[in-house]
Amino acid sequence: MAYRPPEQSLAGQIVDVVVLLVLTVGALYLPLYLGLAGAAKVPAPIENPTWEALGQNAAEQAQWAALGYTDPASANEMITARFDYTFSWTALIVMVVAVVGYFILVVRLSTKEYREVIAERFGDRDR
Repeated sequence: MAYRPPEQSLAGQIVDVVVLLVLTVGALYLPLYLGLAGAAKVPAPIENPTWEALGQNAAEQAQWAALGYTDPASANEMITARFDYTFSWTALIVMVVAVVGYFILVVRLSTKEYREVIAERFGDRDR
């Protein structure tokens, strides 16, 4: 008995591709829309900034000018902004549960097909 994978129609394949595309785009953009991801920066502007106080040399000042920021006050918030590296144990636990749960789901749903492939390749070893 040779293993024959289930056949899928062209319409089924197209539906699968569209669903996977929607899920992929959703997985990438949903955290941004919910405010769970992105560049969370906390600016710490200084009063009466100078290029020297902001730690910018002449070459960096020229690059800021090329971007349209000709005075230190206009670039103050962007230069002093620092990323927020807060950590959430709850989010980590939820992610681990989701990944492990997905792995278990895939293995459980595929057990019959895995056994058929192994039996075809290596013979029936249940004896």
